[in-house]
Formats: sequence, structure tokens, C-alpha cells
Amino acid sequence: MQTEINSGAVYVYEAPVRVWHWVNALSITLLAITGYLVASPLPSMSGEASDHFLMGYIRFAHFAAAYIFAVGFLGRIYWALVGNAYSRQLFTLPLHRPRFWKELLHEVRWYAFLEKEPKKYVGHNPLAHLFMVAIITVGGFIMLLTGFALYAEQTGLGSWQDSLFGWLIPLLGQSQDVRLWHHWGMWVIVVFVMLHVYVAIREDIVSRQSLISTMISGWRTFKDDRP
Repeated sequence: MQTEINSGAVYVYEAPVRVWHWVNALSITLLAITGYLVASPLPSMSGEASDHFLMGYIRFAHFAAAYIFAVGFLGRIYWALVGNAYSRQLFTLPLHRPRFWKELLHEVRWYAFLEKEPKKYVGHNPLAHLFMVAIITVGGFIMLLTGFALYAEQTGLGSWQDSLFGWLIPLLGQSQDVRLWHHWGMWVIVVFVMLHVYVAIREDIVSRQSLISTMISGWRTFKDDRP
């Protein structure tokens, strides 16, 4: 929702949302690094294979970060049910509202340097809102499905991972197809994170409303537009 505030501060992100954001950021970083190395292993090491467990440690770190990501995702769903209105933005999109599309177009033009003045929002602006839902919520869910489906091949038939996620492999064809979707999903999220960091820094500087500090303190501050 667009705010009429020109200056002041509003408490937006509660502590559980902020903790989840930073834990999620760290787990995604670790997942991306280790996932890349799993897909493109390091050169072979000399000597007996039993003397080295480097790739084993990398895979373990990937699996551990995946569990952190999954538990955090479930916790984030819970807080969307019990938290404030802004905690629910990650799971809802007002696509039926004409105003949403009008303001979305304004944000596209603003990021393209075609608008002179930014609009100020207490929560996510429409463009950020759309991409957060598409990449973090939908994309994160897809990564969990494909990741645990692949993990089920390691835990074996009858495991809870196989019971909950094993059906995805035959649905998509074979495990290599699932690996491709999982790998492509990683690159989509990596590109999104790069853009997310750039936009957060840019908006902190040019839009006169806080973004980075808001995810630390929970308060969104608005500076007076007057020079």
C-alpha cells in the first residue's frame, strides 16, 4: 500500500521476519556456492580417493543449508499467518486491483530512470512485491521440491523424503531433468539476489526512504522531500 508519509518512520518488519531474511540470505549464499561446486566439481585430487572427502563436505554443507532454508520457509509461512500485514506480502499479490498495475508501471519507469520522483511505500513497492513473490516464494518452493526430490535418491525408497518428494522425478521424466530445473532455478535466484542488492542500495540513496536499515531495525524511515 502506498503511504502518504513524506517524513517520519513506520515499524514494518517484525523481528521474526528480519531474522528469517538474514538467515535465508546466508543459506541461499551457501546453497548457491556449494550447488555450483556439486554441479561443476573441483579437479580430481592426487592419491587414494579414501584420503579425501572434500566433495563430501561440500555436499554435506549443501544439504545442511537446504534444511535451514526449508525450516525457515515453513517458519516464514507461520509468521505470515500470525504477524502483521506486511509479513503477508510475501504470499499475496493484489493482481485484481487496477491501482497495483498502475503503480507497477510507475516503478518500472522509476527504475529505468524515466520518472523524476519516486512513490513511497511502507511495505514492498509493487515491482518488488511481484518479484519477491515470484522468485522467493514460488521459486523457493520449486527449489525445495526439486532439491528434496533429488535428495530422496540418496535417502532411498521408503524414506520420508521419497514419500513426500519422490513422485516429482517420474513426473518430470528422470532425475537429470529435475537436476536441470534445480540448476536453472539456482541461477534465477542468483541473478535476483544481485538485482535485489543493487536496488536496495539505489533506493536508500535516491528515493529518500530506507531499505537496508529497515531490515535491520524493522523501521522504515522517510525523509522530507523538500531540499
